[in-house]
Amino acid sequence: EAMFELPVKQKNISQENSNFFLRAQNQVLKKGVVDEQANSAALKEQLKMKDQSLRKLQQEMDSLTFRNLQLAKRVELLQDELALSEPRGKKNKKSGESSSQLSQEQKSVFDEDLQKKIEENERLHIQFFEADEQHKHVEAELRSRLATLETEAAQHQAVVDGLTWKYMETIEKLQNDKAKLEVKSQTLEKEAKECRLRTEECQLQLKNLHEDLSGRLEESLSIINEKVPFNDTKYSQYNALNVPLHNRRHQLKMRDIAGQALAFVQDLVMALLNFHTYTEQRIQIFPVDSAIDTISPLNQKFSQYLHENASYVRPLEEGMLHLFESITEDTVTVLETTVKLKTFSEHLTSYICFLRKILPYQLKSLEEECESSLCTSALRARNLELSQDMKKMTAVFEKLQTYIALLALPSTEPDGLLRTNYSSVLTNVGAALHGFHDVMKDISKHYSQKATIEHELPTATQKLVTTNDCILSSVVALTNGAGKIASFFSNNLDYFIASLSYGPKAASGFISPLSAECMLQYKKKAATYMKSLRKPLLESVPYEEALANRRILLSSTESREGLAQQVQQSLEKISKLEQEKEHWMLEAQLAKIKLEKENQRIADKLKSTSSGQSVGLAQENAAVSNAAGQDEATAKAVSEPIQSTSLIGTLTRSSDSEVPDVESREDLIKNHYMARIVELTSQLQLADSKSVHFYAECRALSKRLALAEKSKEALTEEMKLASQNISRLQDELTTTKRSYEDQLSMMSDHLCSMNETLSKQREEIDTLKMSSKGNSKKNKSR
Repeated sequence: EAMFELPVKQKNISQENSNFFLRAQNQVLKKGVVDEQANSAALKEQLKMKDQSLRKLQQEMDSLTFRNLQLAKRVELLQDELALSEPRGKKNKKSGESSSQLSQEQKSVFDEDLQKKIEENERLHIQFFEADEQHKHVEAELRSRLATLETEAAQHQAVVDGLTWKYMETIEKLQNDKAKLEVKSQTLEKEAKECRLRTEECQLQLKNLHEDLSGRLEESLSIINEKVPFNDTKYSQYNALNVPLHNRRHQLKMRDIAGQALAFVQDLVMALLNFHTYTEQRIQIFPVDSAIDTISPLNQKFSQYLHENASYVRPLEEGMLHLFESITEDTVTVLETTVKLKTFSEHLTSYICFLRKILPYQLKSLEEECESSLCTSALRARNLELSQDMKKMTAVFEKLQTYIALLALPSTEPDGLLRTNYSSVLTNVGAALHGFHDVMKDISKHYSQKATIEHELPTATQKLVTTNDCILSSVVALTNGAGKIASFFSNNLDYFIASLSYGPKAASGFISPLSAECMLQYKKKAATYMKSLRKPLLESVPYEEALANRRILLSSTESREGLAQQVQQSLEKISKLEQEKEHWMLEAQLAKIKLEKENQRIADKLKSTSSGQSVGLAQENAAVSNAAGQDEATAKAVSEPIQSTSLIGTLTRSSDSEVPDVESREDLIKNHYMARIVELTSQLQLADSKSVHFYAECRALSKRLALAEKSKEALTEEMKLASQNISRLQDELTTTKRSYEDQLSMMSDHLCSMNETLSKQREEIDTLKMSSKGNSKKNKSR
C-alpha cells in the first residue's frame, strides 16, 4: 500500500505545483489588467480636463472674435461719421466752433475707448499666444504620452502573447504528464496487486517454512542430544582441525592475485638488476675512466660489491615463484598456511643487508664525485639530493621487510602476531609500497637532472652518456614497477583484509601452523576419499540436445489431456485390432476346414474318373492342404489362364493347358495377400497418425482461439477505458481552452477599447490643431 500511495502523492504534488504556477500567473495577469484599466481611466480623466480647457479657450476665442467684430464695426462707423463731419465743418465753421467742442469731447471719448480696445486686443493676443504655446506643449506631452502608451500596450500585448503561449505549453505538458501519470498509476496498481498476491504467497511460504524448520530443528536437536558424543566446534583446539568449506572462487582469486604479484616482482627484480649493473659500469667510467687511469680503492670496493647484486636480487623472484606455486586450487590460502612467505621474507632480508652494505660506499662515491674538479655547483646539489634519496630508499625497503616479516610470523610462530593486527599490518604494507614509489619518483627526477648536467660537461664521453641513459631507463622501470605494485596492493587491500576470516567455521581462525598443516592433510584425505566414491556417470543426453528437446516440449501444442486421450484412443484401437485378429483367425480356420472338404471332394472325383491320376492328385492335394494348414492362407483352384482384378490387387495365372503346380500357386497367392495386407496396414497407420496429428493441432488451435478471444475482450475493455480517458482529457482541454480564449478575448476587447479611446484622443487633438491654426490665421489677418 505504501508503494501504491507514493506515486499517487507525487501525482497530487505535481498537480498542486502546476495549479499554483497557473494561479500565480493568473494573479500577475490580473494585476496587469488592473494597472492598464487604472492607466486608461487616468488618461480619460486627463482627456476630459483637456477637453474642458480647450472648450473654455474656444469660448474665449469666440467671444474675442465677436468683440473684435463689434470693435471693427464701431471703427468703421466712426470713420464714416468722421468723413461726413469734415465737409460739414467747412460749411459751418461758425456753427462748428460750438460743435467742435462736442466733437473733441466725443473724439476724446472715442480715443479713450479705442485705446482701451487696443490694449484689450493686445492683451487678448498675448493670452491667445500663451494659450497656443500651452496647447502645443500639452499636445507634445500628449503625443509623447501616447507613444509611450502605445509602446507599453505593444509590450503588454507581447507579454500577453508570451503568457498565452506559455500557458498553452504548460497545458500540453500537464496533459502529457497527466496521461503518463495515469498510465503509471495503472501499472503501479497492477504491480501493487501482484505484490499483494506475492506477499500473501510469501507469507504462506514463510509460515510453511517456519513450521518445516521448527520441525527439523526439533528433530536435529533430538538427534544431536542422542547421538553426538561431543561438539568439536566448542573447543578452538579441536575446531582448528576441522576442514573448512572449500571456496574454489577464493582460491582461484588468490592464485590470480599471486600471479599478478609474481609478474610485478619479476619486473622489479629485472629493474633492480639493471640499476645495480649500470651503476657498476658508471663507477668504472666516471669521474675516472678505468681504461685510462686507476679508480679509487673506494670505488673498486663499491664495484666489487655491486658485482654481487644478482646473488641477492634473484632469490626474490625465486621466493615469489615458490609462493605462487604453493597456492593451488586444492589448498586453503590464509596467513597460517602460506609457509613459503617466510622464505620470501628471508630473501628480502638478505637483500636489505646488501643495500645496507653498499649504502656507505654509494654515499662516499657521490662525495668523491662532488670533490672532483669537474663537478659544478648544480651537479653537487643533485648529488646531495641523490644521497638523501638513497638513504630513503634503504629505509623504505627496511620498513617493507619489517611488515612482510610480521605477515610471515603466523605460518611459523602463532604467538608472534595477533589476528587483530593483521589488517593494520596490511595497511602499513600498502603505505610502505606507496612510499617506495614516491622515493623512486624523486630518484628518477634528480637523476634525470644530474644526467642532463653531466651531458653538458665538455669532458662527457659517449660511454658516459649511454651509461647514464641506461641507468635512467632502469630507474624509470623501477618507478613504474613500484607504482604498479603499490596500486595493485591498494586495490586488493580490502580483499586481503576480508579473506583473513577464511578458515574453520564458528571460530576466529587457525590456532597454529601445526593445526593448519593437519587440516590440510585431512583435506587431502577427504578429497581422495571423495574421488574413490565418485562413480562414472551414465551416458546422458548432451546439453545442447537436451535444450533443444526442452524447447520442443515447451513449444509443443499437445497438452496432457490430449496425450491421455490419444493413449486411450490407441488402446481402444489395439483392442479392436485384437478382436479383428481373433475374428480373422476363426475365418482362417473355417477356410481351412472348407479347403480340406474341397480337397476331399476333388480327390473323390479324381478317383472315380481315373485310377492312375487319382493317386498323384491325392498326393498333390495332401501337400496343398499341409501347406495351407501351416500358413493359414486360402487358395482357389482355377484352370483357365486369365487375369483377375479386384480390391485386393491383380493376379496373373499361367495360360498353359497343363495342370499348374499346387505349391507354387499357393506361395504366389500367399505372398500376394501378405504384401497387400502390409500395404493396407501401413496406409491405415499413416492415416491414423495423420488424424491424431490433425486432431491435436485442431485442439491446440481451439485453445489458442479461446485465449485470443479472452485477450481480445481484455483489449477491448482497455480500449474502452482509454477512449473514455481520451474523451475526458479532450473535454478538460476544451474547457481550459475556452477559459483561456475568454480571458484572451476580454483582454483583446479591453485593448481595442483603449485603442479606440486613443484614436478619439488623436482626432480631438487634430481638430484642436486645425482650430488653433485657423484662429491663428484669422488673428494674423486681423
